[in-house]
Amino acid sequence: MLRLALRRPPTRTRFLLRSFADAPKKQKFNADQLIPERPPSWLTRKVLESPENKARFLKFAKYIGMGSPRSLAQIRTFVLYERVCALRADEEKDFWRNDCALPPTFQSWFTVIALHIWILNVRFRALPPAYGRRYGECLVEHFFQDVEDRVRAIMQPSHNFKPYTFISTFYVNPNAPKGTDKKEKLTNTPERLVSQQLKIFKEQWTGLSMALDLALVKGDMEMAAAVWRNLLGARGASGIAFQDDPSAPAFRRTVNLVGGAVVNPEKVDFDKEAVTDDHSGVYDFPPSEADRYLEYPQLMLDVVQYIRRELSRLDAFSDEQIVDIDWPELKFGPVRDEGHGDATQSG
Repeated sequence: MLRLALRRPPTRTRFLLRSFADAPKKQKFNADQLIPERPPSWLTRKVLESPENKARFLKFAKYIGMGSPRSLAQIRTFVLYERVCALRADEEKDFWRNDCALPPTFQSWFTVIALHIWILNVRFRALPPAYGRRYGECLVEHFFQDVEDRVRAIMQPSHNFKPYTFISTFYVNPNAPKGTDKKEKLTNTPERLVSQQLKIFKEQWTGLSMALDLALVKGDMEMAAAVWRNLLGARGASGIAFQDDPSAPAFRRTVNLVGGAVVNPEKVDFDKEAVTDDHSGVYDFPPSEADRYLEYPQLMLDVVQYIRRELSRLDAFSDEQIVDIDWPELKFGPVRDEGHGDATQSG
């Protein structure tokens, strides 16, 4: 089987995904939801007007390859990505932003969504090999197409990139136009820096996936450590500064060298890097907020239980349901589920 590259789907494919993904089972949304109900396109209306039109379209679709297993997997995973995974940061904004103290940045959004992509991918890997690989690769394709569009919207705002899915309320675009002044000058980042940033996010996705895969095998202690490092910013890794200890350093951040930008790590001044703003928004708590570290054991337990609970829930669906059941049935539950306080743990 050919591996799918992380690339932008052709314009035709993007149009068809939007036009037909929800055609068989239209879902109505409330006004306050991020994804409004998309009116069917002209082509969709014509196809659904009569059985003859539908038969002609299906014949044409088969001719151009739309009925291939890959195309069907692309359409299915687009719905699962947009409606099941990509909403998770916005749906649980209070938990991730307030309880976990994640800043309102795209980096935070990326990490939260990557966690849910991984959870769904774990279930895809249990499908028969041909299906599992195809569905997993298509889901990650949609994820990185969304990431690319969002990165460009932030780094190259004058291009006015339209989102692949929807505009998230979880993070703030620091370069978004601040007024209606048409003469407002927007800063644009060179293409090479955009590509470099996308490379960094792909490396982060690989690292997060490997850490969680290892934890899935080794047990909940390893899972909690992966959650702390990847989702809680590894706060306190260099030590904790207390108000009653004036000699304790007020650490700024944990140095995380990614993206291949550093050729000789041994030449890096880590003391200097630790107090340099890396624009991630994640820093160690200052002495005045040292008590927040007391919440970390419970936070790690909550997230680990959530991961195990969702993996178990998805495992209960048959393979046929995973690839065919209506998407609301697969939606994730709340991170803190009071009804599952005694979730079974492994390891």
